[in-house]
Amino acid sequence: MAKDQSIAKNQSIVFMGTPEFAVQILQSLHENGVQIEAVVTAPDKPAGRGRKINQSAVKEYALAHGLKIMQPTNLKEAGFLSELKSLQADLFVVVAFRMLPEAVWTMPQKGTINLHASLLPNYRGAAPINWAIINGEQKTGVSTFFIEKEIDTGKVIDQEPLDIGENENVGSLYNRLMTLGSEVMLKTVRSIFNNNTQSTPQDNFTDSDQKPAPKIFKQDCRVDFSKTVKTTHDFCRGLSPYPAAWIRLNDDANGTTKTMKLFNSRITSIRTDQKKDIRTSENGILFPCNDYYLEVDEIQPEGKRRMNYKDFLAGNSIKTLSLNNS
Repeated sequence: MAKDQSIAKNQSIVFMGTPEFAVQILQSLHENGVQIEAVVTAPDKPAGRGRKINQSAVKEYALAHGLKIMQPTNLKEAGFLSELKSLQADLFVVVAFRMLPEAVWTMPQKGTINLHASLLPNYRGAAPINWAIINGEQKTGVSTFFIEKEIDTGKVIDQEPLDIGENENVGSLYNRLMTLGSEVMLKTVRSIFNNNTQSTPQDNFTDSDQKPAPKIFKQDCRVDFSKTVKTTHDFCRGLSPYPAAWIRLNDDANGTTKTMKLFNSRITSIRTDQKKDIRTSENGILFPCNDYYLEVDEIQPEGKRRMNYKDFLAGNSIKTLSLNNS
């Protein structure tokens, strides 16, 4: 990707973001000389058994680099809006943050831009990386766009595609999109500051088969082994490592039901038969789909650590386990 190394002087941004995904984009802008008036991120909150106060990943970066931090609980609160306006930033940059009220995104002279981890208008929504893999896509990418009233619908400024590996999971693709996103966002900010931006309404894109990317809940992550092994494999890797595909197993040895998460799945060429029993191989546990077996080499029983399949089998007999589909 060709990069314009120039930065227009006397122009600045406010950066808004919370998780790790946003940090690399913030770091890229900061290290490449973009003037950052403030960083807006989520309030600190208690987490874990000890209820230790956690700071967002973006706040940690901002603290380490002496950037002004704002943590509003209410984005419509008059005091926050007044302070935000007083910064007189030319542009707001948003990455993995809350939905903004119109009073915020219309504030800067040059608008408010967002980075989305898909090739818009495909995969609008909260989980674009997961859904691209779940649906078996071979390509995804990142888009920068101007924020408008309806979420993820604004004019697209720039896009960059990225191939998805055949066995790639969300963790790997997340990291690669994060790196690509930092490059594309820097390019976009530079073009806006230098007044050479062109944007395209999403209605102008010709792809009529637009797929959504809604938020994924735990109940959505249960594996359905009645589907093909390819569909099941895509489902598992599209949820790995988070929020993770899960199954229930009956243990006939003690009459209990085990719930466990699955990681690192692979398609095999072993055909399933009418019995459709759970088996083992040299490299994992074999689960029967409606055509071939799916091999899994890492699992996490409920309430326990993530473990290699051999560690699980050391305390469990595969002969007494069966799928619980109820």
